[in-house]
Amino acid sequence: MHRFAFLLGFINIQIILIGNTAADKSSDVKGIIGAILDCSSRIGQEQAVAMKMTLEDFYHYSNQSFSLYIRNSEGDPLQAALAARDLIDKQKVQAIIGPQTWEETSLVADICSQKSIPLLSLADATPEWAMEKWHFLLQASPSQIMQMKAIAEIVKSWKSYNVSIIYEDGDSSSLEVLSQLSGALKEVGTELINILAVPPLISSSLSQKLEKLREGHCRVFIVHLSLPLALHLFETANKMNMMEEGNVWITTSTFTNLVHSLNAPTISNIQGIIGVKSYIRNQSHQYENFYHRFRKKFSSQHFEEFNYEPGIFAAYAHDAARTVAQAMRETNQTGGPVLLDKILISNFTGLSGKIQFNDHKIAPAHTFQIIDVIGKSYREIGFWSDGLGFSKTYGRNASYSSSVKELGKVVNPICAKRLRIGVPSYATFKPYVDVIQDDSQSAPSFKGIAIDLFKEIVKQLPYHLEYDFFAFNGTHDELVKQIYWKKYDAAVGDVTIESARYEYASFTQPYTDPGMVMIVPVQSETGNRAWLFMKPFTKLMWILILVIIIYNGFVVWMIERNHRPELRGDKLRSNLSRVAMVVWLFVALIITQTYTASLTSMLTVERFEPTVDSIQQLQNSNAMVGCYGGTYMKRYIQEALDFNAENIKQYDSPQNYNDALRKKEIAAAFFDAPAAKFFLAKNCKEFVQAGPTYKIGGYAFVLLQQFFHFSLVFPKGSPLLDDVNKALLNISESGILRNLENSVLESEECKDIVDPGKETSSLSPGSFMVLFILTGGTSTTALLIYIFPVNYLCHGHRTVWCLMMAVIKRWRSQKRLFLRRAQIVAEYPLNSPNNSNLTTLA
Repeated sequence: MHRFAFLLGFINIQIILIGNTAADKSSDVKGIIGAILDCSSRIGQEQAVAMKMTLEDFYHYSNQSFSLYIRNSEGDPLQAALAARDLIDKQKVQAIIGPQTWEETSLVADICSQKSIPLLSLADATPEWAMEKWHFLLQASPSQIMQMKAIAEIVKSWKSYNVSIIYEDGDSSSLEVLSQLSGALKEVGTELINILAVPPLISSSLSQKLEKLREGHCRVFIVHLSLPLALHLFETANKMNMMEEGNVWITTSTFTNLVHSLNAPTISNIQGIIGVKSYIRNQSHQYENFYHRFRKKFSSQHFEEFNYEPGIFAAYAHDAARTVAQAMRETNQTGGPVLLDKILISNFTGLSGKIQFNDHKIAPAHTFQIIDVIGKSYREIGFWSDGLGFSKTYGRNASYSSSVKELGKVVNPICAKRLRIGVPSYATFKPYVDVIQDDSQSAPSFKGIAIDLFKEIVKQLPYHLEYDFFAFNGTHDELVKQIYWKKYDAAVGDVTIESARYEYASFTQPYTDPGMVMIVPVQSETGNRAWLFMKPFTKLMWILILVIIIYNGFVVWMIERNHRPELRGDKLRSNLSRVAMVVWLFVALIITQTYTASLTSMLTVERFEPTVDSIQQLQNSNAMVGCYGGTYMKRYIQEALDFNAENIKQYDSPQNYNDALRKKEIAAAFFDAPAAKFFLAKNCKEFVQAGPTYKIGGYAFVLLQQFFHFSLVFPKGSPLLDDVNKALLNISESGILRNLENSVLESEECKDIVDPGKETSSLSPGSFMVLFILTGGTSTTALLIYIFPVNYLCHGHRTVWCLMMAVIKRWRSQKRLFLRRAQIVAEYPLNSPNNSNLTTLA
């Protein structure tokens, strides 16, 4: 009891009688209101002035006075509880407004519910269970939890991902804040990377905790702290150079709602921050009147303050006091359930917005102001409304956008920490990455398609990314493990995507064509010149020509054999055989001309063909093959293609494979598809790709993970991965990647060789099928007419056919008689004694 009395002695008690101040006129007081505030803070000071002004207005407009008893809790829950008992037991208050924190509210609510005294809490967040437990507890200020969605939308506008939150340890509302913020960030595709709890008492260990947050990239810090703690945080961050350009600091309304009260020296410590602030509709006549009167009264009572403008906390206190006063004016009861019911049916527009209770709560705020701190003060750059987005103005005519960048120039995150990019010194293929050691320079230089591509990707990112290349003298597998061990932040080079490497790192999408191909030497198609004359046509073509010659000869012989059994070959007697022969000669002329042109082309232009055209040919001959790639490729050749391990050789460089193929140490070499492209560009006269492409990989960038194409490698879970993949896709679609490859290929491209897979010199029957059908069909028709004459014709045409045959026979008979006479005349002249024979013959 002595301890409680001692504490009560230090409680700052303010008793204000609005209206009649004489004690003997206390019977004219309409109601008694208590308030529990932290009068040592700017929030409590604003709330006290606002409540007094509200009750003064009631007396001025309705001639009804209210007693207001204010207790200073100094933010201590125990003092708040003692103040509540004093107000209820001694001052006989009918309702209590406040306190500001949930820790104080929970103790006061229990006391008020026991005494049936309505408690209008000004705490930001009141749990659902609390209002079910304490029926007389009401939340008189709208919840600000919706601002977490606004913060998530700001982060989404930058496509940032290294998001950290700094909150006050012991603040009961922090759990809900963390839950809501985490959910909102997941909805926009990111998440909280770091969570830092700051003790409520200022501590020197804060710098050590902040040091841990400097390890991330593209840092965005969300600050949910009270004013004193936030100012200490920013002061410490300034000393650590964490407030410089590139680090984004976003403050919640807990701090931002009090930025207007800060002086110039303090403002200098928070340059560049972006804040989410509760919105006050300050365009109404009601607010303008309140604003000017508040400044005058506040400056007279707190002249030591830098700024006298009212904030959102003053508006909440004003509306809470008005709610209680209006309810008391409408009832003659001294408190209890009747007053509670009157408060719950309140419905008016206050300074902070619509005042209407639903389940003992004011509806949560859905609109917030966005500010940034520039120079000596802050500026209001726009608004965010739930379901609508960002806008420069508020109202029906506002234009909304999903990006905070539409509000104007705001600070952008920069990846302040320079990424350490590992580059393989012993790259398997130099056109993609080449580390050049120059004795005249302290650091090596880096060239190649992968290096140029990475620089293009960085340009495409929505934020600035700083990096340094470091040569790595080891295998590609070891390089990937270095990322896992955090020696490097990423790897750039001819790193193939392999399933075994996924244990250590993540990979971007491949930036090369996937697969493995077989490279073999070429040989001349006209190497065996003894049989060169056979090359213009395929074997089937030659066979078909021979068959059609034999068939046409047979048809002519069948038709002509009755006319000239001896077949001396002087003339064709039958019209049927003549027709068949004319058509065949026409076809033969075309085939001959085509053959001549094709043979001439072969003699003029040399053509090539692969020495090996299939995997089966290599396996049947038990040939040696080369493997230009990592262990995964050798394993694939053994397991998937069924080659013996002793038949597989590996060399250090493409030139060694070149020499091995020339010397016939190996019959074929297997390459990554991107490496094969450049190998053939440089050696196109001697080697060619044979067989299919085996889809097993490609090159990518490593972010602590990888595939079978060339890729970029990044750490597992790296937030850079999505942005890099998107930039890589844009580069590919815009043709930049193709141009990078072509710029290297052009210097080595060979154009004087014909791809044997695309063109063939031997002509097949398909090219002459119509001609073969024509000559074969004509000969067959003639043969059928000869074999099946009149007897097999239809009865209706027999007479005509007989007449035609009689005319033909008569013509043949007369022709033979004429020929015989001509022969006799030639043998016996007209003056010969044998002329009588002519007369006789006639």
